[in-house]
Amino acid sequence: MTTSDSRLSITHEGDVTVIEFLDRNILDEASIQQIGDEMLRLIEQSEAPKMLINFNNVDHLSSAALGTLITINNKVRQKDGQLRLTDIDPQIYEVFVITKLNKLFHIHKTVADALASFK
Repeated sequence: MTTSDSRLSITHEGDVTVIEFLDRNILDEASIQQIGDEMLRLIEQSEAPKMLINFNNVDHLSSAALGTLITINNKVRQKDGQLRLTDIDPQIYEVFVITKLNKLFHIHKTVADALASFK
């Protein structure tokens, strides 16, 4: 019996994989591990992954989730891929600024802007 316990909604816009979170709060370790594993599988399936992570449903994000995002970013870059983040809540974005992660990630206000930024 295979049931999809995915915490992500995954769609495709051309050659870009668009990922949305199903959970509003990404806080507990088990959920973060599952999300990270799902994203890593997506990266492994592509030679040069183009991924867009949409945060439009997310209200809270733990520091462990930020660590997972850094890992995902590193894996995408190792495969000469591209990662974009979009629709980040202003309070969550403030954490990206404080931790200087806004310099590490390509962050866009809208999905359209992020999609247009892919080469």
